[in-house]
Amino acid sequence: MNETSETAAEYYETDAERVLEFARDGRRASIAQDRSGYAMLIVRDGAGEERERYYGFEMALDHAAELLGDDPNDLPVPDAAADMGM
Repeated sequence: MNETSETAAEYYETDAERVLEFARDGRRASIAQDRSGYAMLIVRDGAGEERERYYGFEMALDHAAELLGDDPNDLPVPDAAADMGM
């Protein structure tokens, strides 16, 4: 884990999804959920390719942190994204 940089987070909504996107040291990962909030969470890599689906937000955060080389406990989660997952 690189102690000199921090992970940035951005939450936004599209017509179809709620998206929590992370960036760290040039790497990107995102967690997306459909707007209804009832579908599984999709973890995508920096290229936007789906890597895995999860029911639980914590599992999705773990995978996103792995893609970023970060600790899941250190990922900033904006309040608007705190209720993602089933």
